[in-house]
Amino acid sequence: MSYKIIVDSCGELFDDMKADGRFQSVPLELEVDGYHVVDDESFDQLEFIRRVKESRHSPKSSCPSPQRYVEAYLGEAEHVYVVTLSSKLSGSYNSAELAKKLYLEEHRAKQIHVFDSCSASIGETLIAEKIQESEEAGKSFEEVVAETEKYIKDQQTFFVLETLETLRKNGRLSNLKAWVAGALNIKPVMGATPEGTICQLGQARGMTKALDYMVNEIVKRTKECEKKILSIAHCNCPERAKQVKEKLEKLAKFKDIRIVDTAGVSTMYANNGGVIVAV
Repeated sequence: MSYKIIVDSCGELFDDMKADGRFQSVPLELEVDGYHVVDDESFDQLEFIRRVKESRHSPKSSCPSPQRYVEAYLGEAEHVYVVTLSSKLSGSYNSAELAKKLYLEEHRAKQIHVFDSCSASIGETLIAEKIQESEEAGKSFEEVVAETEKYIKDQQTFFVLETLETLRKNGRLSNLKAWVAGALNIKPVMGATPEGTICQLGQARGMTKALDYMVNEIVKRTKECEKKILSIAHCNCPERAKQVKEKLEKLAKFKDIRIVDTAGVSTMYANNGGVIVAV
């Protein structure tokens, strides 16, 4: 059976995925002080970071419309899989589900499943790769869905941010807490709950100690590392991502570790210097 894997643009795609016609990214849109950006190949990360830093207001994102998803469902593929960022953080999942309903009212010749990643960024990427692995192994549509849903339940996401400004501007953190954290150079180590919300796992003074804390948490919480693929997304800090990779390799043997730069939505939330890890 032919298949297509659709990922909303909060999920970073590796170059080999971009070159594979079976993968498609559906873009969200970003806005800061009237500056509108479509989160696709035209996204200018450095320009967006500059505008966010200079703005007093919170940057905003809007999820893809159902129509965008309907258009993505078109084509010859008989199995269509969609991976969206956590439904607790965005309306992308609901939009994709509504599009599925609308599409199947007119076209009934294919199977479509929408996955709530309960994650974001590189977490979505790993889920998309899991779907492809199952499809390439010759599994049925139902088996691919079941295996991927299990993978999502077992997946873990971690991140450390250089700055709390975007969280503060979005009202997710009080001004006082953000100021104290900034003044004392406190870096929270964050993660995703099984339901797909954000939680704090710990904190440390300074980015180096915070990354060390995150690395130790990853190794402590990950079972059978040698069977797991781990991926790192970084916002404009490739050397920092490389250091995280090297620290992980010293403590555990993963099946593979890959690094990618953040696209638009992840850049908005991670901000300059942020590091996101999923396994």
